[in-house]
Amino acid sequence: MSLFRVLLSIFFPPLAVLDKGCGSVLIVFLLTLCGWVPGVIAALIIINNPER
Repeated sequence: MSLFRVLLSIFFPPLAVLDKGCGSVLIVFLLTLCGWVPGVIAALIIINNPER
């Protein structure tokens, strides 16, 4: 997990998970629409997941 991706997930969460697949982007986008904090948390969790 690079510093650039962490900063990107804080400022615009859907862009940070763009390479993880369409489903991840959609989930993070919807959570960001519901509230900024859930989108950031979801993006950080998806980025930090070593299995993907």
